[in-house]
Amino acid sequence: MTRFGKHRDRTIADLAGEAVAEALADAGLTGDTQSVAIVYFSNVLAGVLTGQESNRGQHALRDTALRGVPLINVENACASGATALNQAWLSVASGQAEVAVAVGAEKLHFDDKAKAAAALTTALDQERLDEIRADLGSTGSGSVFMDIYARFATDYMERSGATCEDFARVAVKNSQHGTANPKAQYGRALTVAEVLGARQVSGPLTVPMCAPMSDGAAAVVVMSRAAAQRLGASPVSLRASVVGSGRPGAYGELVPDVAGRAFAAAGVDPAEVDVVECHDAAAPAELIVLEELGLCGPGAAVGLVRDEQTRIGGRLPVNPSGGLQSKGHPLGATGLAQIVELTDQLRGRAGARQVPGARIALAENAGGYLGPDAAVATVTILSR
Repeated sequence: MTRFGKHRDRTIADLAGEAVAEALADAGLTGDTQSVAIVYFSNVLAGVLTGQESNRGQHALRDTALRGVPLINVENACASGATALNQAWLSVASGQAEVAVAVGAEKLHFDDKAKAAAALTTALDQERLDEIRADLGSTGSGSVFMDIYARFATDYMERSGATCEDFARVAVKNSQHGTANPKAQYGRALTVAEVLGARQVSGPLTVPMCAPMSDGAAAVVVMSRAAAQRLGASPVSLRASVVGSGRPGAYGELVPDVAGRAFAAAGVDPAEVDVVECHDAAAPAELIVLEELGLCGPGAAVGLVRDEQTRIGGRLPVNPSGGLQSKGHPLGATGLAQIVELTDQLRGRAGARQVPGARIALAENAGGYLGPDAAVATVTILSR
């Protein structure tokens, strides 16, 4: 994967090319791309921001070693990357392909900042946009999604006893993890006082509690055991990949349902998970999702954070990459970057952010909004 951040002088094709070259080299495919049967390319907003509505992947990968390989473009809001991975996995698991590649790339930084910010609202029902804003009591924060997360945050505070300081602790932990990740957008450790004293975005959320807009790309190679042996690769095992869609009016059902199906498919108990990458687009989401995944009981995530159990070295390290808040959030690449991080963790090559003895890893990636829950959620379980 590329480093996430502001890459004003780079194109989506340039970013994707870097990620693809790295992934193919890691898989031992640099000189054998004929083994790749299919590519799934994930991007969310190039159509809105650049006008490239069609064939985004074919154009982005035209100068890479994957040019000419059958390619399907994938869009599933912020869960696009994990959805592309799911499709690559299904292609291999079904026997239709021995090797498949999932690529995600996004570029959000342009001269017109307002256009990029407004583009994010395309993940909402456009016919109900005014209704959604009114229901949220939209604050004019410039981000309807941060208004949504602010609503989630206040609801969670009421039922769990969480405080703004707890959300700040999450942001601080992720900033500290991010300092050990050379691919992270932000590399400075924050303090609780800094987070609480920063500019308010919406409700209890301050700027450091919210994921930034990011440019970047990531790629993952999925292959059969036979192909891995033939190529001399050292892969981790993809035990489960589940995608689910939300239901309008249903809150708190989507992630538990998807997680339950993933754990059953993987034959893994939640207590066995050693490391987690979750979709922390805002700090409160990390606490909410840990509970929805069944990794702790209702209201118990607050205690884990207060006791520093979600840090590297704690009982359940969460977002050792720095998460979306510090690593960055380039939409179409986000879910795949989670898999890159967890693969490094399971291989024992995460350097200063290594989770000791990690054997089972879980990624949760979500996107869009149906009200009052996400439109899509994915859970992926890996092991070594």
